[in-house]
Amino acid sequence: RLHSPMYFFLLNLALLDLGCISTTLPKAMANVLWDTRDISYAGCAAQVFFFLFFISAEYCILTIMSYDRYVAICKPLHYGTLMDSRACATMAAAAWGSGALNAVLQTSSTFSQPLCKGHYVDQFFCEIPQILKLSCSKTGFIWEIRLLVASIVIVLGSFIFIVLTYMQIFRAVLRMPSEQGWHKTFSTCLPHLAVVSLFLSTGMVAYLKPPSISSPSLDLVVSFLYSVVPPTLNPLIYSMRNQEIKGALRKIIQDTLFLQQKDVHHTLKATKTVGKA
Repeated sequence: RLHSPMYFFLLNLALLDLGCISTTLPKAMANVLWDTRDISYAGCAAQVFFFLFFISAEYCILTIMSYDRYVAICKPLHYGTLMDSRACATMAAAAWGSGALNAVLQTSSTFSQPLCKGHYVDQFFCEIPQILKLSCSKTGFIWEIRLLVASIVIVLGSFIFIVLTYMQIFRAVLRMPSEQGWHKTFSTCLPHLAVVSLFLSTGMVAYLKPPSISSPSLDLVVSFLYSVVPPTLNPLIYSMRNQEIKGALRKIIQDTLFLQQKDVHHTLKATKTVGKA
């Protein structure tokens, strides 16, 4: 039952969440444990690239998942045709490819600029707005701002698509006579919209806020909210709240416990046999 388009995209989302968290938190935790804040120039560039790659691809996957739910609820008779295995693989590959393209453009533009205002990034990971503060090239800075604005316009377009998609879903669900269908759809869709909204709002504040309201504590909180909180909440929203995934997980745990008990039983039986001998 888990071999369906929704769970295929959930697998991609889980991998992207894991990659996003692994890009920032391990280095930050190591710096805290070893009481240091050093990172190499190549390491900083790699961190920017992989973070942008994972976070961009993740947002594309979230957009695709909203379309998947729209087809499943509003066009159920065409679901097998529109969301076959080939179409799902193509959309997933497009999401990963879009994330890689955005990461290459943003990273190459950011690190092609000379840094003449020090080498201290006031953040727990290498973040583009903090790196741009160290740049002394006005031309490169303007080009990078254009790239960021273009990315934000695309993200807002995807968000509008997600909202319109869920409006169609809610309209179709409200026509259903079963209240159980209402509860199941709303309990899945509303948390999804909440996480996407949190990611977008905090990301826009991090990248578009004016310098006059910038402060180290505010930058830290905002960056934590958009880089750590959504990837952490996604497994809870899409996995732990899903009955089929919980059922499969419960079956795996029960089978594992049964095998362990069987092994213990055989061990005790063998021990008794040796003792009698």
